[in-house]
Amino acid sequence: MRLRHIAYISLMALALAGCNDAMDATTAIDLSKVKDKVEQPLPPRILAEMRTKGMDRNSPIMIRIFKEEGALEIWKAKTDSRFEKIADYKICAWSGRLGPKVKEGDRQAPEGFYNLTPANLNPYSKYYLAINTGFPNRYDQANGRSGANLMIHGACSSSGCYSMTDEQVLEIYAFARDAFKGGQKSVQLEAFPFRMTAENMVKHRLSPHYDFWKMLKVGYDNFEVTKRPPEVNVCEKKYVFNQQVADGTTFNAAGACPAMSTPPALMAALSAYDKDYQRGYAKAMSKFDGMAWYDPTEAERKAVVAKLRKGRDLAYAPTGTALEAGRLVKVAELEQISDKQSAAAAAGKPLPSAKTALAPTRVVPTAPAAGSEPAAPAAQQDGAATMVATATPSSIPVPKPNPLAFAPEPQAETQAAAKKPFWRFWGREDAPPAPAAAAPAIAATPAAPSGDAQPAAATRPAVVPAAAPAPAASTQPAPAPAEAAAADQQNAPPPAAAVQVAEKKPFWKFWAKQ
Repeated sequence: MRLRHIAYISLMALALAGCNDAMDATTAIDLSKVKDKVEQPLPPRILAEMRTKGMDRNSPIMIRIFKEEGALEIWKAKTDSRFEKIADYKICAWSGRLGPKVKEGDRQAPEGFYNLTPANLNPYSKYYLAINTGFPNRYDQANGRSGANLMIHGACSSSGCYSMTDEQVLEIYAFARDAFKGGQKSVQLEAFPFRMTAENMVKHRLSPHYDFWKMLKVGYDNFEVTKRPPEVNVCEKKYVFNQQVADGTTFNAAGACPAMSTPPALMAALSAYDKDYQRGYAKAMSKFDGMAWYDPTEAERKAVVAKLRKGRDLAYAPTGTALEAGRLVKVAELEQISDKQSAAAAAGKPLPSAKTALAPTRVVPTAPAAGSEPAAPAAQQDGAATMVATATPSSIPVPKPNPLAFAPEPQAETQAAAKKPFWRFWGREDAPPAPAAAAPAIAATPAAPSGDAQPAAATRPAVVPAAAPAPAASTQPAPAPAEAAAADQQNAPPPAAAVQVAEKKPFWKFWAKQ
């Protein structure tokens, strides 16, 4: 009897072990078994969660990125047209520091609001799969910002991109592909430096990018209140969100803003949200009195994950999060670090780390000349000790540019469809309407090109940027040559099916129903 009981327990253990193996198989993708990465379906675990949350497989999505914690989130529309998070991923690598991308070669990953169309999907990427972020958008162009081919892609190596693992980008690509198949014409990408909470805004209040971030926060707040991607426009070289204007009124990115207003119901909700925020901000100011957050350099972020690169190809270059490598410091210390890093950047030297910049200095004694009297103590000379700084540049090397990168052809830009289902009221193209080259639908499986041959791509219509310089709040110090050497390059996506611009219902009409 006892032997039978033991045998029964052993059989149960084996059954449970098999069950666990099966569960692990649903959460990890074996890329060697993926036959068609472009049409690879989403994992069963995600499809099951969609059903639980009342989401259709092909319903619209939006993407949110938070640099500081290295997070990328997928939000998906439910049957009530509000969005809920369905998946999140740890970003494997992003280059630069917190703050917007300003110019080509600065290694900065973009921050802002971007519209992704089927033309932004690139199944031919040498970084496994890629989605072009759409940088520069109308705001970037109006403020004279430059750069191209900033991607969300695989391979875990970044020179201005948001780089994921191949397994992660396979799922992210599938989310976008399914949404486009369902009729969504424009997926909103929101890229933030951090979650724009009261505490985080207080921690970063001394950043030169603070005014830019306050502008992004308005869009962040609109989504937090409505759980719908905000309608984004640009005028007077700034973002505006969910603004009601007279019929036929258009927005000029570099020109004056038209007469506009916030829908009353939305204004009331935002006002209540802001009251809570202001209370939280005052509390955070008291909590962090005299303290501010030090935003680490890219080299410092790479140092915290250095062990992950051992034994791997040089192209594999993960970065740690700014939360791991950064820290709260006294305001005076932050100013000292910033001054030394700015001086190093101006001199074209590697940026010193916070530890190096704050390293204690020492007095360098000098021997008196023969026959002369000893020099008076420093305290008697000028009331303070004469110090000689001993800061040295960071010894952490910056990885070489990914050898797989190469210059692409310009990508095509598609346009919105003639009629939108009720949930796509927010869609708006970043560029003025222009005909797109006809091409196979995105749902079709592309033929693999031979060698490095790239498919021809239609040219995106140019938007002339304003001559005025970018605001001071968005200006960054010149990057070190070692970092600037890595160009923001990625092969361009193939042309997608041409679509037409939709007659869009104003956002507030849907908001007023809630």
